[in-house]
Amino acid sequence: MTVTTANLQTFKERGQPITALTATEYAIAKLIDRAGVDLILVGDSLAMVALGHKNTLPVTLDQMIHHAQAVGRAVENALLVVDLPFMSYQESDEQALRSAGRVIKETQAQALKLEGGYPDMVDRVSRIVQVGIPVMGHIGLTPQAVHRLGFRKQGIDEAAAAEIFKQAEALVEVGVFALLLEHMPVELAGKITQAVPIPTIGIGAGDACDGQILVTHDLLGLSAWQPPFAPKYIDLSTIITTILQKYCQDVQDHNFPTN
Repeated sequence: MTVTTANLQTFKERGQPITALTATEYAIAKLIDRAGVDLILVGDSLAMVALGHKNTLPVTLDQMIHHAQAVGRAVENALLVVDLPFMSYQESDEQALRSAGRVIKETQAQALKLEGGYPDMVDRVSRIVQVGIPVMGHIGLTPQAVHRLGFRKQGIDEAAAAEIFKQAEALVEVGVFALLLEHMPVELAGKITQAVPIPTIGIGAGDACDGQILVTHDLLGLSAWQPPFAPKYIDLSTIITTILQKYCQDVQDHNFPTN
């Protein structure tokens, strides 16, 4: 079954947890899709895990499209969502529409994700939704605001929590199909999830959300930096390094090739 935004809404209504992971290239995306993950995000986190940057800010729209095209060739079943990167939509509604249109026209993405819920961003999301492009909102810790927010948990005090809740309501009002809730108190994420009619996808926001997402490189132990809320299911970095060292040793010892 090809998962759609409507399917995610059905999952929320019947209490079926939504699974989501990131992908940056064809081979891993193929495995993620084959595993039955509901939603695959080509996130701007690829700036860090695939391109070696210290944060998500340097990745360009062209680079996002390039990676999304590769992932799109692999995905047959999951809902494919692509991030709009930093400064590809903040300048104006018109810029946001142009960037959104490029991603939808040049990749197989079915939806986009934009960070932030402040008034200008809500208007921007509204314009994109109005032309028929599904948008996932993203509130709480928003990595594109790293120089203002850092990588700290958001919504800790009462005023900050109230502001994030207000952002959630505003984004729902303009028609986002889901909300990504990042690195916020479990209680706040649960309150938002109960209050909004659309699915919430959590990352570092506890188990009250309608679904969960992780950066796949974190999950597999391939990231240079592991966020405190991201469990490492396996340490592939060590396993792969050991295998590569074995190959080098076999070549040096004339054990490879064998003929």
